[in-house]
Amino acid sequence: KATVRRTITEALLKERDKQAKWNGIPLLLQKLYENSHPNSDFSQCQSILKEISPLLSMEAMAFVTEERKSAQESTFPNTYTFDLFGGVDVSDVVTCCSCLFLFSFVQTEGVTKRLAERNDFVLFLFTLMTNKKTFLQTATLIEDILGVKKEMIQLEDIPSLSSLVSSFDQQQLANFCRILAVTISELDTGSDDKHTLLAKNAQQKKNLGPSRAEINQATLLNIPGFIERLCKLATRKVSETAGASSFLQELEEWYTWLDNALVIDALMRVADEETEQSSTESSDESGLANTSTRNQLPQSMKIMHEIMYKLEVLYVLCVLLMGRQRNQVHKMIAEFRLIPGLNNLFDKLIWRKHSASALVLHGHNQNCDCSPDITLKIQFLRLLQSFSDHHENKYLLLNSQELNELSAISLKANIPEVEAVVNTDRNLVCDGKRGLLTRLLQVMKKEPAESSFRFWQARAVESFLRGATSYADQMFLLKRGLLEHILYCIVDSECKSRDVLQSYFDLLGELMKFNIDAFKRFNKYINTDEKFQIFLNQINSSLVDSNMLVRCITLSLDRFESQSDIKVAEVLSECRLLSYMSQMSMRMSFLFRLINIIHVQTLTQENVSCLNTSLVILMLARRKDKLPFYLRTLQEMEYTKKYPGFILNNFHSLLRFWQQHYLNKDKDSTCLENSSCISFSYWKETVSILLSPDRTSPCAIVSYIDEAYMDIDREFTEE
Repeated sequence: KATVRRTITEALLKERDKQAKWNGIPLLLQKLYENSHPNSDFSQCQSILKEISPLLSMEAMAFVTEERKSAQESTFPNTYTFDLFGGVDVSDVVTCCSCLFLFSFVQTEGVTKRLAERNDFVLFLFTLMTNKKTFLQTATLIEDILGVKKEMIQLEDIPSLSSLVSSFDQQQLANFCRILAVTISELDTGSDDKHTLLAKNAQQKKNLGPSRAEINQATLLNIPGFIERLCKLATRKVSETAGASSFLQELEEWYTWLDNALVIDALMRVADEETEQSSTESSDESGLANTSTRNQLPQSMKIMHEIMYKLEVLYVLCVLLMGRQRNQVHKMIAEFRLIPGLNNLFDKLIWRKHSASALVLHGHNQNCDCSPDITLKIQFLRLLQSFSDHHENKYLLLNSQELNELSAISLKANIPEVEAVVNTDRNLVCDGKRGLLTRLLQVMKKEPAESSFRFWQARAVESFLRGATSYADQMFLLKRGLLEHILYCIVDSECKSRDVLQSYFDLLGELMKFNIDAFKRFNKYINTDEKFQIFLNQINSSLVDSNMLVRCITLSLDRFESQSDIKVAEVLSECRLLSYMSQMSMRMSFLFRLINIIHVQTLTQENVSCLNTSLVILMLARRKDKLPFYLRTLQEMEYTKKYPGFILNNFHSLLRFWQQHYLNKDKDSTCLENSSCISFSYWKETVSILLSPDRTSPCAIVSYIDEAYMDIDREFTEE
């Protein structure tokens, strides 16, 4: 294209321009090229860009309002001409970023992909972020390019990254988090549960070292003060943000580059809604409400602005909390008081009531999952889940009085205090009358049946209970009516959402495990045969969703039966749920179905728990020397259902895979131990016994498969 610029005469370009309706773009690009050398007068470039920009701006706005439908030459002629005559190739000029920004809106699939292939150019763009005037345009262009780039960039390759980040003000740092989100997230994270374990294991064997995302996470943690600044951004109040003038200054910048339609549309929508709100108030109130809408606008917009910033920051913190440096991140965000800060924002910003002036995305409403308000809530809940999961810092979600309550529960039950509670630094816990966990329980119980938050709320609370079972933690939540709320949702509202049901069953399992008081409360609530049948129907409707609860009941029953306490004996005789699971036929039915609904080729992170639950049932049988009886019963059930060998061959393959998966040196087995209170060595021994090739062994699966139906040596493939 550079050659084309040199060989085509100005006269020819002018003549052809009239016929092709190029709007003078080729001539402008030729002038831009001539003035884009290091010793050129860049003021000339700026004046040329001012002529080009409106031609692309109109098409960019059309593309935005058309929801980014695929671009075509005929739809965006100016953009096509810009690319045809080498406009993109002039992009090394600093001031060209603004044009490229508008242009990237239109031809994402074409131009942005070509720019993404030039790694040196991508890294060069980061250096332009020091220029405040073009920061937003540059950041947006980088984000678009990284979104289509085949290989993730390495942050350590960015020139003077630490200096660059330290030069950002808080507003710029929040926008920079949008870019960081692309560089620290694994490429397939979005559908992690859907990827088979076979495929994931095979991929892990290929990738022996840390991934680029993991390397980038480590790079960020090495930037001095980075996590501290993110914590300050995440927890600052709207009143602490820059004044209205700087906010309006940013709006003005967007106004300059994106045409006035978008900004005016947003401002007018807010103004109309606030006017409507004030008109519905009483005359006494309207005196206050009739203050100039122009004065109210900045605060309304600032709140939404702050929400958008916190979204990006919380996402980055959440990813880092799930990474290899998790303990390092935990230590830092505890020290910088992230949790108390979020607790102070809970009512006024994170879980604020929707106001009429809340800004929503064009074409959406406040209850849409795309709205910033809702996305912030979900990201906040994901952060709590990551923060609490199997980590002693989870007690920072409480305040000092609530920690004292945990100690009192342990004292009353005559059991040792949880060591992590004793060791919790009281200077880092939540302030105020309620901690963050208690606040979450309050909004959880008020959530409408159709709410999209129910799943995330249950996941966040369940993560607080995960790990070694704590009676004090369970009682803390039971005293606040959590069990009754869950049962109401499962039974009385007859929840239909599979995701929500699964999260409720998982939470219920953690809440009730080994806790006789919880089973007593369960029986008090599920006090009729009709209610109990609805509950069983919900469990049986999908064992993949409910198997963790089945595991909890099975483990609890086994422990209760070994105790000689009068209170336990009373609950055992009265509780419908425990009586149901005590029937051998019921346990065998669950075992048969758990093995039947999974196969090695379809195992995922989501359903592998079914395999572990079936193993728990058999480990408990082995403890009581009943393993041969269970295997023989499975064999009889196969024949009854006309499935000779099908279930046991499948189970044999599943256990072989279990060995490959869980005996990997990098695999953490503590989750299996914590969830069952059974040592991992017993898990391994039981699997080895079941897989014994000795057909004379009464505990070997092969002893119960007839030769004619034997099919146990098949290689694992993804087909």
